[in-house]
This record gives sequence, C-alpha cells and structure tokens, in this order.
Amino acid sequence: MSRVKDVLIAAVVLLLGRRGSGGRRREDERRIVAAGAPQRSAENLVLVLLALVTLCGVAFIAFYAIDRLGHQTQWLGLALGLAFGLLALACVVIARRLVVSEELSEPYSPVQHPEEQDAIEQIVEESGSRFTRRRLVKLAGAGAIGTLGLAALTPAASLGPVADVGRLGRSPWRRGRRLVDDAGKPLVAREIEKEAFYTAFPEGGDRELLGAPVVVVRTDAGVVAYSKVCTHAGCAIALYRKPTFAPTQPRPALVCPCHYSTFDPADDGKVLFGPAGRPLPQLPLLVDGDGNLRAAGDFNRRPGPSWSGVRQAGSRS
Repeated sequence: MSRVKDVLIAAVVLLLGRRGSGGRRREDERRIVAAGAPQRSAENLVLVLLALVTLCGVAFIAFYAIDRLGHQTQWLGLALGLAFGLLALACVVIARRLVVSEELSEPYSPVQHPEEQDAIEQIVEESGSRFTRRRLVKLAGAGAIGTLGLAALTPAASLGPVADVGRLGRSPWRRGRRLVDDAGKPLVAREIEKEAFYTAFPEGGDRELLGAPVVVVRTDAGVVAYSKVCTHAGCAIALYRKPTFAPTQPRPALVCPCHYSTFDPADDGKVLFGPAGRPLPQLPLLVDGDGNLRAAGDFNRRPGPSWSGVRQAGSRS
C-alpha cells in the first residue's frame, strides 16, 4: 500500500473518531508512532476550509431555491464545484500537515494475528497526535459533509410536491371562466380559424397548475379545447397536424413532439398514435353574449401524464 493511501485512510479514521477500549494510554507505554508537534496553523486552515465548504453547500441550496436568479445553472455549478474543491483541499492539508506518517516496508503475513491488528489500530490512533482540537475538527467536518448531502438531495424538490400531492390534481377551470391568451386577451369564438392552433389559459387562474394550459382548435363540429399536457409523460402538446392532401392523408390531429403521441380533436382526444395511455382531457366550452369563449365546467377527465392517473378509467398499459 502506498504512502499516500495510508495517510488518507488515517485522516478519514481520525475525522470519524475512535477511542481505544482502554481509555488514555499510560505515559510509560511504548509508542509505535512518534508524537508529532501540534500544527495549530494547519488546523486553523482545515477549519476555515470546512467552513467554506459548508457555506458553498448552503449557497447551492439557496441558488436552487431562487428560481428567478439570472444564470442559475452557472451559479449552481460554481457553488458545488467550489464545495468539492475546498473539501479536497482540506483533506490534502490533513494528510500532509496533520497526520504523522512514516514509510515502513515489510511483507504481509498470510495469517491474521490479533496482536498485529492491535498495533495497526494503535498506529492510526497515534498518527493524530498533532491535532489539538479534534472535536472541533470533527464537528466542522460533519457540518461540511452534512451540508453537501443536503445540497445533493435538494434537486429532488423538483420532482413535485411531497407534503401536498393533491396539488397535482387541482384544476383552475370553473364554469364561466374565460379563456385568454398568453397576454391576457380573451379568445373570441368567431376568430378561431380552422387549421390553426391556439394556446389558452384560465382568466385569473393559477397558470402554474398542471391543468391550466389548454389548446384550442376548430373542427367540423365547432371549437374544442383540450389539456395542453400530454397524457404520456407530461410534455407539452405543441404541434397541430393538418393534411396537405386531404384525400390521402389523415385528418387533423394534436401532436406531442417529444414522443409523437397523436390525439384526435374531433373524437374526444382519442389516441391515434404513440405511447400515450389515455385520451387528452377535454374542457367543455360555452360562448358568452360577447362571443368570448368560456369554460362550461372542468375537464372531463384528470389532466396530466399517465403515471399520475394509471388507475383512471380509460387508461391502458
């Protein structure tokens, strides 16, 4: 085993801490490793580096939480990169300045001997004689590693709500709520053209909800609206297929460009092609006295990807 590897293993053991079964060794007991002189400056440097690691971990969590931060990805990478770099530097300082080391070359015995194992444990314990504030170093190391662990778990928050999973099924649509475009302008029924694709939102509703965006198209039977969220994996319905040569090509359809799930807007959002497991949820519509499109109620089925509604009627594997 190389010297560097031995030193790093000893450093980790010292940080984790170990107490011998016999308590403090008697002063007259023979040492295997010569006592090293205290290195307060190196110890202070390690404490500063571990504190900076902790700050970088906290910064990563803060940058992740502030989703409106400019160049967020770059800040996240900088915080995490500095954290690991500073942690590596702290380990190097411990190995080079705070662990008493020496080179020994001898063959390993094929048979294990308890006496030799005790001697190895004694060597590891005595190699940390330069530490004067072991508890403080251990606490700083635990804080740095713990903060990095929290930083690694932070992105899991993007998987969705944990405490209130019911938010995934909430819909902002109510009877009488107007359909508006991205700029807040109401959609007028007579202005919805054939072979055109419109995206609408609930007026005054929460646009961040899964069921908020809808697509609006005109079919032979009239104007219809469907959820913009594909029932396969939750991607956005962003394409409207229309036939160029009507006699030979299929009829118009809504298409998800991610995995090409295709839905029939003229037949209750039925799946025509692709991996989607159920039809698109349809939003019933009505036209008010001013000709504006309004919701006549909520969706006829729950919006969202199939994995959030696999037990619903109409789903298929």
